[in-house]
Amino acid sequence: MAVITFMFIIPMIRNIILSLYESDGLSVMKFIGFTNYINMFRDSNFIRSIFNSILWVIFTIVFSVGAGLLIAVFVNGIKGEKIIKSIFFMPLAISFVSVGAIWWYMYSKEYGVLNEVLRLLGFKTKVDWLYKIPLNNISLLIAWSWQQLGGNLVMFLMGLTSIPQEQIEASRIDGCGRWRTFVHITFPMLKPITTVVVGMAIVNSFKAFDLIYIMTRGGPVRSSETLAVNMFVESFQRNHQGFGAAIGVFLTLLILPITAIYMRATSVVDHADNK
Repeated sequence: MAVITFMFIIPMIRNIILSLYESDGLSVMKFIGFTNYINMFRDSNFIRSIFNSILWVIFTIVFSVGAGLLIAVFVNGIKGEKIIKSIFFMPLAISFVSVGAIWWYMYSKEYGVLNEVLRLLGFKTKVDWLYKIPLNNISLLIAWSWQQLGGNLVMFLMGLTSIPQEQIEASRIDGCGRWRTFVHITFPMLKPITTVVVGMAIVNSFKAFDLIYIMTRGGPVRSSETLAVNMFVESFQRNHQGFGAAIGVFLTLLILPITAIYMRATSVVDHADNK
């Protein structure tokens, strides 16, 4: 409780208080009430960061979660499942900073792997993957999904192993194909674990910072900033600490209900496992 109080509760309260002040971290703070929150929704960079964060959530759910589910269903029970699972899970064991550095080199305009592959295929134009809008956001999302896919795959494989095989075998005896079995039996029974995976994906997408900052610093012209990156830039690069604190409060309020749903779903999964 002492650790939670000093490391989380007190900083959270201080951040809320700071959001009500105009502060650059050096001069005397000036109380301005909810002005930071009002100005927040008038700031074009903040509005863009909201849209970018929503884009990250949608892309993650469709590609990272969706692909993780499909691959899990495909590899479940086949020969070499453990090897395939290890290959997909490996990127998740790498830190976000390292992943950012790896993909930055791959996307590099001058000596990147992707441009070199295009050159070998006969394309003479070098693509500016990270500094051309909106290609920069798509490139970041591909790198992000590459790392997140393995974790989602493992979670879905865990869910698949908990499904009673008797129901799967009964559906096959009744003449149901693999697709109908998945739609009517497998997927409905994966609902608790799917809720957990989607909840984790949404929260992680809203918090995305390391990979973006390493690869683009939120640029060009702040076009690839998410809420987390926008908060960092305003607080520590532009020294608008009160404004950055307000963005932090907004991000927290955005994530809290999602976290509550995730925790509830987790408790349901634990309860089912205990049964």
